[in-house]
Amino acid sequence: MSNDGRMKPVEVLNEYWGYDSFRPKQEDIVNAALDGRDVLAILPTGGGKSVCFQVPALMREGIALVITPLIALMKDQVQNLNSRGIKALCVNAGMGRREVELALNNAAYGDFKFLYLSPERLGTSLFQNYVKEMNVSFIVVDEAHCISQWGYDFRPDYLQIGKLRDIVNAPVIALTATATPQVAEDIMERLGFGDKLLIKSGFERPNLSYIVRRCDDKMGQLLNICCSVEGTGIVYVRSRKKTEELAAFLNSNGMAASFYHAGLGPDSRSERQEQWKKGKIRVMVCTNAFGMGIDKPDVRFVVHFDVPDSPEAYFQEAGRGGRDGKRSFAVLLWNETDIRRLHQIATVSFPSLEYMEDVYHKVHTFYEIPYDDGAGRQLKFDLEEFCRHFKLQRQAVYYSLVYIERTGHWTLSEDVDISTKVQMRVDRNELYDIELPDPLMARLIEVLMRRYTGLFSYPVPVDEEYVASAIGVSVPVFRQLLYRLSLEHVIRYVPNDHATVLFLHHERLRPKNLNLDPERYAFLKKSYEDRVEKMIGYISEDDICRSSYLLEYFGQTESTDCGTCDVCRSAKRKPAASEDTADLLKSFINEDRSGTYTLDDVAMHFASPEQEASHDFKAILRRLIDEGAVPPPVA
Repeated sequence: MSNDGRMKPVEVLNEYWGYDSFRPKQEDIVNAALDGRDVLAILPTGGGKSVCFQVPALMREGIALVITPLIALMKDQVQNLNSRGIKALCVNAGMGRREVELALNNAAYGDFKFLYLSPERLGTSLFQNYVKEMNVSFIVVDEAHCISQWGYDFRPDYLQIGKLRDIVNAPVIALTATATPQVAEDIMERLGFGDKLLIKSGFERPNLSYIVRRCDDKMGQLLNICCSVEGTGIVYVRSRKKTEELAAFLNSNGMAASFYHAGLGPDSRSERQEQWKKGKIRVMVCTNAFGMGIDKPDVRFVVHFDVPDSPEAYFQEAGRGGRDGKRSFAVLLWNETDIRRLHQIATVSFPSLEYMEDVYHKVHTFYEIPYDDGAGRQLKFDLEEFCRHFKLQRQAVYYSLVYIERTGHWTLSEDVDISTKVQMRVDRNELYDIELPDPLMARLIEVLMRRYTGLFSYPVPVDEEYVASAIGVSVPVFRQLLYRLSLEHVIRYVPNDHATVLFLHHERLRPKNLNLDPERYAFLKKSYEDRVEKMIGYISEDDICRSSYLLEYFGQTESTDCGTCDVCRSAKRKPAASEDTADLLKSFINEDRSGTYTLDDVAMHFASPEQEASHDFKAILRRLIDEGAVPPPVA
C-alpha cells in the first residue's frame, strides 16, 4: 500500500491474478501508463501484454477503451475479466444496432472498467455520441502494428484511433508482439504520441529451439516429431482441408489429434479448444485462426507444415510454444514446392486494380444494392457461394476483398459469431389465447418477455445459456423449443451462426469512382514481396543462427547465437559419421554434461526434431546405464 492509501500495482496484480511479481518490462509499462504517458509496449508472444493495461486501468477511475481486431480474443478477455469480478463488456461486428447501443449505454453510465471494441466502430456516429459521455481512463490499442502502413497486417480502421484522440483526453497504451523499428516509429507517429516512449523486452526465447528441416516427406517428419517430443503440440497449415487431412493421418497413427479452422461452428471451436487446453487433444492441426489469446503454457512443439509468408507471422505463431519456460521446439518443414508457392502467393495476393474494382461491384450486385445506397450495411458473406455464382477464382477474390478493405471501403471480419435472435410474430394480447403443445414453450416466452425489451418490434439477441438455465433446460433443448415456436408462427427465430461479415463503410460508388490508390498498391506489393524474401532467407540460410536471424529482423542487432537451433547444433556437432548413437550418448553425458543430466537434456539432443536419424535413444540409454557406462539421469 502506498503512502496515500492506494494499492500498488503489484498488489493489484496479486489480488486479481494471484502473481507476486511482474514479468520483465511489465511494471515499467504499468508505471509509465499511471504517470499519464503514452507508451508503446513491444512484448513477444506470451509476454503478458494484457496485464500491462488491465492493472493500470483498475487503478484509475473510469473505463478503458480496448481496441482490438480479434473478436475471439475480445470475447475471451471479457469473459476472463468478468470471472475475476471485474466488469467488462464488448462491441464487435457480429452485434446488431440494439445490442451495440445497450453496451455503449452501459459503458457510459454503468460502473464498467473495460470496453472492448473492434476498430470499425470508432468512426460510427453512435459510438462517437456515447464516447463523449464516458470517463475514459486509457485508450488501449492491441495489435498496434495494424495501424502502420509499414506493417504486415495494416487495417485502415485503425486510422480512426488518431481521430479518437481529438475527442478523448486519455493516455494511450499501445501493444504488439511484432514490430520492426520502422513499424514502431510509425505506430507512435500515427497515434499522436507527444513523448515517444517505447518499452520492449528482448525477443530472445532461450528455451525455444528453432529448427528448419528441408524434406520431401513432410508427413513422415511430422509423425517423427510427434513421436519423439513428448507433450502438447500445434501444427500450422495454410488450408482448412489440410487441417482435416493431417489430423486424420495423426489419429490413424495413434495420436490424439483434432483440427481447427474458422469454418467450424462456435460450439465445435470452443469444445476443441477446451479439450486441447485440458490435454484430451494432444496435437491441434490448425490454420492461423487458432492460437490468438490462448494461454496454454506447456506447448512443447509448434510445427509449421507450410512456410508462412512473413517473419512476423512465423515469430508470433512459433512463440506459442514453451511459455512455461521449459524446453520446446519450433519446427518449420519445407521443400522447393514451398518456395514456388510463396512466389505464387506474392503474385496472387495482388490482383489487378481493374479486377478488384469488378469484384467490388459484383459484391453489391450479389446483394442487390443499387448505386448510392448500402452505407452501414452488414452483409453475411459466403465466399464460396459468391465465387460459384460469378465463376471466379477463390484466392483472387479473397485477396481483392482484403485489399479493398485496406483502402477503407469496407471491413472484412472473417471470424464473427452472430448471436441467436428472437422476435414475437403475434400481438401481445393474442399470446394468452394461443394453446401451445408444450408447457416449456409458455415458460420460455415468459422468460423472454421479462428479460428483453423490443421483442415485438425487431429481432432481439438473446443469451442462450441464461434463458436455457432460467427455464431449466440445456441449450440444445432451448434451441429446439425456439424452432418449435417458430413452426407455430409465434416467433421469428434467427439461429446463432458463425460467418464472414462485410461491413460497408459508404454508399455504392459508380464505375470508375472507386479509389484503390495505385501508389499504395505498388508500395504494399513491394513490402509483401520483401517479407516473403526475408522468410525464404530464414529457411534457406544454413550458416546464421535462426534466433539471431529473427532478432535482427526485429531490430535487435546485438545478440548471441542461441546454441540450440539446428544451425548452432550443426556447428557444434562433431564430424563423426562412423560413431553410433551409443558413443554420442556417452560423449554427451560424460564429457559435455560431466555426468549430470536430465532426460529432457538428452531428448533435446537425441530425439529433437533436428536429428535426421531415428535411433531409439531411450533403449540405448537404458543399456548404457545398466552397463555402468553412464550414470542415471537426475530427477
